[in-house]
Amino acid sequence: MKIYLEKNKTEEKILRKKIAAFDFDKYTKKEIRELIKKMRTTMRRADGVGLSANQVGLNEKMFVAEVDHKFYAIFNPKIIKKSDEKSEMEEGCLSVPDKFGTVIRADKVWLEGQNADGKKLKIKARGFLARVFQHELDHLEGKLFIDKSKDIYSTEK
Repeated sequence: MKIYLEKNKTEEKILRKKIAAFDFDKYTKKEIRELIKKMRTTMRRADGVGLSANQVGLNEKMFVAEVDHKFYAIFNPKIIKKSDEKSEMEEGCLSVPDKFGTVIRADKVWLEGQNADGKKLKIKARGFLARVFQHELDHLEGKLFIDKSKDIYSTEK
């Protein structure tokens, strides 16, 4: 799988598009498992901690993430609650290589979605995991971290 880049105007159109719901009826269980495997491999090869479907050109509302050696594949995610407490942290993105910036996000989020079998799930995430989930859900809404950061800087030579 190829990671779409914001600096490519054709790919940016896909990255900036609000993504459609994942339709479990369109795929076999084997196809869903293969999608998860490919996305996980792509994310790891790029040294990422999260990857949304639209970052690899798919119009399907799902993402994968791996934080503290725990792997997540979440379909049709939505944040149902955010804590009032927020913190700033530097973020980067596989679709915006060599750029970083400080983003303010909620310290805790309560997320609902579905697992690979279409079963409902709820996750309470805090700290870095909450940040990753918010970053990936922004992708599914067509937003990039550079839209939220007040101080973008480049490490490009």
